[in-house]
Amino acid sequence: MKDFLIYICISKYVIRNPLIVFPMRKLIPFLCSLLLICCLSACKDKTLKLNHPKNIRGVISFKRSFSDLNDLQLSVAQKIGIKPASSREQVEKMKGRLVHIEDNEYYVVDSLTHSLPYLIPKASSLLSNLGSNFLDSLAAKGLNPYKIVVTSVLRTLDDVRKLRHHNGNASEKSAHFYGTTFDVSWKHFEKVEEDRPMQDVNKDTLKLVLSEVLRDLRKAETCYAKYELKQGCFHITAR
Repeated sequence: MKDFLIYICISKYVIRNPLIVFPMRKLIPFLCSLLLICCLSACKDKTLKLNHPKNIRGVISFKRSFSDLNDLQLSVAQKIGIKPASSREQVEKMKGRLVHIEDNEYYVVDSLTHSLPYLIPKASSLLSNLGSNFLDSLAAKGLNPYKIVVTSVLRTLDDVRKLRHHNGNASEKSAHFYGTTFDVSWKHFEKVEEDRPMQDVNKDTLKLVLSEVLRDLRKAETCYAKYELKQGCFHITAR
C-alpha cells in the first residue's frame, strides 16, 4: 500500500513537470552529449598556426623600383596638399581639411616625435589601401597577418627645424609639410594577434611582400615612393 502511494505521488509529480517525462535511460546520454558539445565549443584551438609561403618575389631592386625623388614628390604635394603650417597650433585650425589617422585594422601609427597624425583625405585613403592590400597579399601568399607601421606623417616648419638637429637629411623643402606624405617602415611590422599562437614571419619576407604591394599601387599611379635606406622606410606621397 505504501509503495502504491509513492507511485501515485511520483506519477502526479511527473505529470505536473513535463521535463521529467523524458526517460532516465535516454536522459543521461543526452546530458552527456550536451556537456560534450559545450566543452568542445568552449575549447579553442591552441595549435601553432604555421606559414605556408608561396609566390613571394619582391622587386628587382628597391632603389630602382622606388626612385621618386623629393623634388617630384614635393611638386605634387604642393598642388594637392594644404599650406605648410609653421606650428602645431596652426595645424589645429586646419583640422577641417585633414583626416586624423590612428591605429586600426590596416596599420598602426608609431610614436610620432616629430610629426602629427594627420593627412589629407586622398593620402589617408592611400594609406588604408596600402595596409589592406598588404594583409590580403600575406593571406594569398600563405603567410600569417601583420600590419604596416607608419613612422612619420604631417610635419610643421617647427618640427623640421627640431628634426634637423638629429637628422641632417631632414629637408626644409619637405613633402611632409602638405599632409600628402607619410613614411612606412620596412624594418618593423605589427603582428596581428589571434586566439591561437602563430608562427612568426621573417622581416625580410614581409619587406618583399610590402614592396610588391607598393609597386602595384605606384604602377596604378596612385602614389610616388622613395626607398629610404638609412631611415628604414618607404617615403610615400599620394598623387
